[in-house]
Amino acid sequence: MTTPKVAVVGFAHSPNVAQTHGTTNGVEMLIPCFDKLYAELGIVRTDIGFWCSGSSDYLAGRAFSFISAIDAIGAMPPINESHVEMDGAWALYEAYVKILTGEVDLALAYGFGKPSASDADLTLALETDPYTVAPLWPRASSLGGLQARAGIDAGAWTEADMAAVAARTTGKSVDELLAAPYVADPLRAHDIAPFADAAAAVILASEERARELVANPAFITGWDHRIDSPNFGARDLTASPSTTLAGDTAFGDRSRAVDVAEIHAAFTHEELIVKQALRLPDSVRINPSGGALAGNALFSAGLQRIGYAAHAILAGDASTAVAHASGGPVLQQNMVVTLASEVAS
Repeated sequence: MTTPKVAVVGFAHSPNVAQTHGTTNGVEMLIPCFDKLYAELGIVRTDIGFWCSGSSDYLAGRAFSFISAIDAIGAMPPINESHVEMDGAWALYEAYVKILTGEVDLALAYGFGKPSASDADLTLALETDPYTVAPLWPRASSLGGLQARAGIDAGAWTEADMAAVAARTTGKSVDELLAAPYVADPLRAHDIAPFADAAAAVILASEERARELVANPAFITGWDHRIDSPNFGARDLTASPSTTLAGDTAFGDRSRAVDVAEIHAAFTHEELIVKQALRLPDSVRINPSGGALAGNALFSAGLQRIGYAAHAILAGDASTAVAHASGGPVLQQNMVVTLASEVAS
């Protein structure tokens, strides 16, 4: 039995900014995203058969914030809607499965978060083991620093390797970046993705519907997500077995020499880990969007990586792409999506 083709046909996100003045339910950020997608694709809200959102009530500081976010969609007529307490990338996977079932031919997934409304580091600490780690209230940069130090001590990478990742985003030289002071040794400010308020939305379509809506659909050729142990002491922090397994499943026997890779890395060293885990050759353009280092939009940064990878194909700038999304501390959960144009698929 042949698996039905599903494609990304639209992507929009609000600016990744340090602070917005909107509410924590994301409505003010989401409405412009939806309106942009409707206009670009020539559709209306009722054309969408399934909606799925990704967010966190812990980050929003309110119960059922995802229900409040539906104000951005409109309550009437009623919609077919679901939600995941994860990055919007996982909401997109649910939308993907919904189209594969044949129940709908057009689905929209969105993610949103406003870390500026609270201490995001303390919120993220709640993802850790509630008995042995969470009571210490570790900041994300502290855990990232432990991982970076483990890699440096093991000879897996150097501080210069980390700075080279940041140089691509900042435009500064490696030497200039290495002259900066430490924030959480061995991390400097450029090694840490700043938290950002933002929302993002991606529209998926069945093959027939995709061909009606856009000239060059970004067809999904593989998709998988896996998880590593939440016990930091039970795994090698310098590697990401879950990313490797997800990548092997998503790529199958296809070439890793894709045109573009969008990697969801909250720290410079995480990009190095993911690139190695995916076995990407040096010819691949990594994070031409700037990646999460340009703004770590909690609960939509992973969805943005998929959106940007697909957009490169939709815009004709790439024939093949891979996108990576992550959730949990120190790359605990990882998703890999491969995409291709009509020619490459």
